[in-house]
Amino acid sequence: MIHNIRILGIDPGSLYTGYGIIDSQGDNLKHVASGCIRTNGGEFTRRLQEIFYGVGALLDEFRPQELVVEKAFVHKNADSALKLGQARAAAICASLPQALPVHEYTPREIKQALTGRGGASKIQVQHMVKSLLRLQGVMQADSADALAAAICHAHSRGMRLRLAAGQGGQQ
Repeated sequence: MIHNIRILGIDPGSLYTGYGIIDSQGDNLKHVASGCIRTNGGEFTRRLQEIFYGVGALLDEFRPQELVVEKAFVHKNADSALKLGQARAAAICASLPQALPVHEYTPREIKQALTGRGGASKIQVQHMVKSLLRLQGVMQADSADALAAAICHAHSRGMRLRLAAGQGGQQ
């Protein structure tokens, strides 16, 4: 039996944190909401607080069952990598009261899942997100990346469930 699940994808950033919410029922994906949590750009701890409360508001409004956060990759600039890691932590910590399962994928894994190429461009990822979710118009890069993370998880989750069902039938 295929269950509907709501997935919140997060593309963390200290100035713009993208979010994308989809409903997944088997191979059927439906766009629910997407956008960006824009911080005021002021003091860094204040920006983390805005991310924390912004993600918390999304969780309260849309009630996802699973959270997907893009894994940080090592930047050439250590300070940028630390700030990105802290933005990720703020988003993850916002989900703790709901005890949501948190899943993480690297940018390469997400691109591979959507386009078949781990080195795909942002434009290629945006195109696939629009195609898979049947969306029109211009997409913000941050929200497209967050939707891509959610789609990646939906596909990975579906594969794991199919494999588990196959193994259960063979025992």
